[in-house]
Amino acid sequence: MHEPEASTPAAPDRSAAWRPETRAIRSGRASMGTSLAPVLWPTTTFVTPTVDDARRMATSVGPERFYTRYGNPTVRDFERAIAELEGAQDARAYASGMGAVSGVLLAICSAGDHVVAPRQLYAGTQLLFQSACPRFGIEVTFVDGTEPGAFAAAVQPGRTTLVWAETPANPRLDLVDLDELGAIAGPVTVVDSTFATPLLQQPLAHGVDLVLHSATKGIAGHNDATLGVVAGSAELIGWLWGFAVLHGASASPFDAMNGLRGLRTLGVRLRQQCETAQLLAEALEAHPAVEDVRYPGLASHPQHDLAKRQMSGFGSMLAFDVTGGLEAGRRFVESVQLAQLAPSLGGPETIVTHPASTTHVSLTPEELAANGIGPGTVRLSVGLEHPDDVIADVDAALRAATEG
Repeated sequence: MHEPEASTPAAPDRSAAWRPETRAIRSGRASMGTSLAPVLWPTTTFVTPTVDDARRMATSVGPERFYTRYGNPTVRDFERAIAELEGAQDARAYASGMGAVSGVLLAICSAGDHVVAPRQLYAGTQLLFQSACPRFGIEVTFVDGTEPGAFAAAVQPGRTTLVWAETPANPRLDLVDLDELGAIAGPVTVVDSTFATPLLQQPLAHGVDLVLHSATKGIAGHNDATLGVVAGSAELIGWLWGFAVLHGASASPFDAMNGLRGLRTLGVRLRQQCETAQLLAEALEAHPAVEDVRYPGLASHPQHDLAKRQMSGFGSMLAFDVTGGLEAGRRFVESVQLAQLAPSLGGPETIVTHPASTTHVSLTPEELAANGIGPGTVRLSVGLEHPDDVIADVDAALRAATEG
């Protein structure tokens, strides 16, 4: 008789040691089978074998094969990918970044509650807090998010249910100390980490409860998906999911597929964008037509040390003030040729925006000043073009804007 052959021992699992860039490529594959590319499930409706199955799926969190407003295999792949990259238990995708912002606000807060938020905010979020919250009986206290202890000092025990932060902040790249925010006990703490993406910053590792992204921007990264996402504990995401189903701001499977596609190139895109942004920021700092440059990678940034402590890279976004004020700022964004004048960010194309006359036009002069936005402030999202071409285009536009 022959001795049975010894079974080959299973190879050790080395995936735990993978870097974030690798995990971004390998995550979110549950519904893909043997496909290398993300799989699109375009259906809105799935057949349920029995009434009991239908009842179970209708009452569970995030069912993948029931009704796409509740969940969808492509969307769940995207949610799980984000959760893995953020070190979260789960995630919920929304139809847009603002869908995620309003989804968190309306799920966490009720009439009579209190919210703490920084003055340094994306204008859409600020407008939501200022216009919608009073209508629902929710009070919002705005603080200087760069001031140590400001968030904790504004918390009203027993009444504050939500502490909101955005870091780096749109458009002036102000930072919030994540360790300080994560140490706040009681209210749910949320960080909008859109400018950083999951590869440059992980707020949950600092004790923050929820991290939010407008995945339309750097995560999807190709200007062809409108998508938001929130990641956190299973308990909090389950709570958000229940309200999201009622609000109806569910992510499109097509956009979720493009979000997964974007994650697969996020690492290499960010590497190039961060390198170009650093070179451009240094060139702008020495330019005679520029009064101030804000980029976390510059030693002159007032929170440069904080950026080095809580970010693994300084990102693709920068802001600067053009000498000559409002008209010079407008002339600059209309004089670029390689860069594009557009309201978004994080894509392959370099994009410029003049906040005072476009993205933040809804704010009063006092609110603009409180946000550090001057009449000549320009926000720039660095793309994937050759760094020399980006710098040359910006230099030529600055000369056109300030030399008559």
